[in-house]
Amino acid sequence: MIAFADIRDSLTPKPSAQLYDVPLLYCVIMLIGLGFVMVTSASMPTADRLFNNPYHIIIRHSMFLAMGFVLFWITCCVPMTWWKRSNPYLLLLGMVLLIVVLIIGREVNGAKRWIPVGPVGFQVAEAAKLFFFSYIAGYLVRKREEVQENIKGFAKPIAVFAVYALLILLQPDLGTVVVMFVTTVGLLFLAGAKLWQFFALILTGVGLVVLLIIVEPYRMARVVGFLEPWDDPFGKGYQLVQSLMAYSQGGWFGQGLGNSVQKLQYLPEAHNDFIFAVIGEELGFIGIVSILMVFGTLVFRALLIGQQALKCGKEYEGYFAFAIGIWFAFQTMVNVGASAGILPTKGLTLPFVSYGGSSLLIMTIAAGILLRVDFESKMATKQATSRGGKR
Repeated sequence: MIAFADIRDSLTPKPSAQLYDVPLLYCVIMLIGLGFVMVTSASMPTADRLFNNPYHIIIRHSMFLAMGFVLFWITCCVPMTWWKRSNPYLLLLGMVLLIVVLIIGREVNGAKRWIPVGPVGFQVAEAAKLFFFSYIAGYLVRKREEVQENIKGFAKPIAVFAVYALLILLQPDLGTVVVMFVTTVGLLFLAGAKLWQFFALILTGVGLVVLLIIVEPYRMARVVGFLEPWDDPFGKGYQLVQSLMAYSQGGWFGQGLGNSVQKLQYLPEAHNDFIFAVIGEELGFIGIVSILMVFGTLVFRALLIGQQALKCGKEYEGYFAFAIGIWFAFQTMVNVGASAGILPTKGLTLPFVSYGGSSLLIMTIAAGILLRVDFESKMATKQATSRGGKR
């Protein structure tokens, strides 16, 4: 009887033994759903004015969502060995795309960041971020001892980053460079780089960012406008002032879904970079805190998946998951901080929420990678446990 019961229990699927991370999946679905609703709400006035169709932007967003789900499913099915084997080629592909966009890219608002693909434009810097993080994860597996022991191992990934950063700055796109820099520093720290190297890199990076801000008048204007937006509320500080007004009108529970006033041609990029301000106005403080908790859970699960992968001996997968978690966390922080007046305005989307086809597609691929890493880690643990039981 006992043997039969053991066989029956082993064949019965247990809800607690899912081979994928359910909380992570729920977080992604909730953020994508929130993004669909809020892009619809925030984009209708702009779409009506620009395209004479209030649903124009959300139709495009829906198309990207459909493509994103397909890419998400494909990514979940691709073994991590493919990413590990292909990361040098992906790094080269990212570099080629960054060069190509400077030659044939479409210019929007003074920035040449998009390669025309039919009726849409693909922002190559988004793909370049993912390819670069894959390369860094692979490099840390191959050269971990070198990174920990001497400056040469530490300097090599920084040199590759410098090439990528230069190409992205030529677009120009300082925000993406900062995200890549922070993620790279975080990964090197987790890989065991010496503290003096870590702090030297941070100080160098901060110094270069300050220099880049000083030498470009438009960046300096953004910083000045961010520090004192009310000194010029109809000029340099206009966008931030309108964003702060949206937050102030939200109160505890918001004005109600669809009832934002600032999205009615007052707040520029209401459906894109400043969508969180519209969320604050319509859903209030409670809505903002709830959404930030979802983002916090998403990042926590990503880092936990990375930690579990390292424990299973899957170093590449673990570092890649860490990179994605740091990326999601920092980009969310910059987007929310910019709209709330805590940080200077940067053109970074809110992950899974803002309108932006390239960002949405790459983010869904990254989420698929996290689920695949979690799946392979659990399978490895299950197989190791099975072998241990047989012994």
